[in-house]
Amino acid sequence: MNTSVPAVFSAEYWTIPQLDQAKLPEIQQHIDAKTKPIGALGQLETIATKLSLIQGYHSGNYQHIQIHQPSIMIFAADHGIAANGVSIAPSEVTGQMVANFLAGGAAINCFCDSLDIQIKVVDAGILNPVKAPHPILINQRITAGTADLSVEPAMTKAQAEQCLLFGEQAAKSQLATGTNVLGFGEMGIGNTSTASALLCVLTGLSAEQTTGTGTGITAEQLAKKVQLISKAQQRVQQKYAEKNIDCHSALVEVGGFEIGQIVGAMLATASAGKTILVDGFIVSVAALMAIRIAPQAQQFMLFAHCSAENAHQLLLNELSAKPLLDLGLRLGEGTGAALAVPLLKVAANFYNNMATFDSAQVTI
Repeated sequence: MNTSVPAVFSAEYWTIPQLDQAKLPEIQQHIDAKTKPIGALGQLETIATKLSLIQGYHSGNYQHIQIHQPSIMIFAADHGIAANGVSIAPSEVTGQMVANFLAGGAAINCFCDSLDIQIKVVDAGILNPVKAPHPILINQRITAGTADLSVEPAMTKAQAEQCLLFGEQAAKSQLATGTNVLGFGEMGIGNTSTASALLCVLTGLSAEQTTGTGTGITAEQLAKKVQLISKAQQRVQQKYAEKNIDCHSALVEVGGFEIGQIVGAMLATASAGKTILVDGFIVSVAALMAIRIAPQAQQFMLFAHCSAENAHQLLLNELSAKPLLDLGLRLGEGTGAALAVPLLKVAANFYNNMATFDSAQVTI
């Protein structure tokens, strides 16, 4: 292990279990015995298989799965690069949207209310902190937004380490309530720029490949966004004298506080052996980082949807991940993750309760 990298950025720190792949034939037999043609439920069968493999690891029972108190955690923070006008809104909107989450007025609130999903909002470092306490708000501020990644490191090495530790803390707190499916969302003006920059320095892809219109910027803003991310990528490559860098350095140089905390929360969820629901482009970049740190974390991930951000498809291909939904979403907030929860519930229901050919006395 590289001793210059904090322990929290190493796989050894997270002790993520290896699921028992030898149980797959037993799980497949359980599914194939149901009153349906082989494979007829498509990706629902894939979901059920993954849930059975995850939950059976703890219970020893691979014949029954349960979705218990599914939750979405929205991590919010601000970004120095936003001062360059790369978004449709100023940074103050991050805090305004956090207030909207707390008031129950955002899309994610509507989705979670409809689907009986718990919601938590984490202030990971927005410009203006929420002053009044709120039952769904968790205050884990690093500081009031990152520095401008296009010209300097976004954060210090200590702040990057704190991101993962805070994320671990938040996830453990939510899992302690009984949640066994934890989805992740984000809010932060400028964070598609940050996610694109992270994808560049982690994979070597160009800024043109990783950068899109986000929530709907103009062609002029897009050109500026590409220019700034390319500038950041060149700065990082010159500093480290290599094409790709490790996750700690990437987070320091071009990361965001909410993205870093999501990385820690995902790794903690995987360490606890619980299911991770990955939202769109920005959260998928956090998933990429979690997997780079501890590859076994991917065993616990379900990728909820493919967003309208072109780079998201590149990233899903990089991870060999097949999204559950494709609805043209580009909102963030964990909305795609929330919409995937009913698929998990029906997958669990058919796995547990659908009759077999023998029990239904159906002969084919």
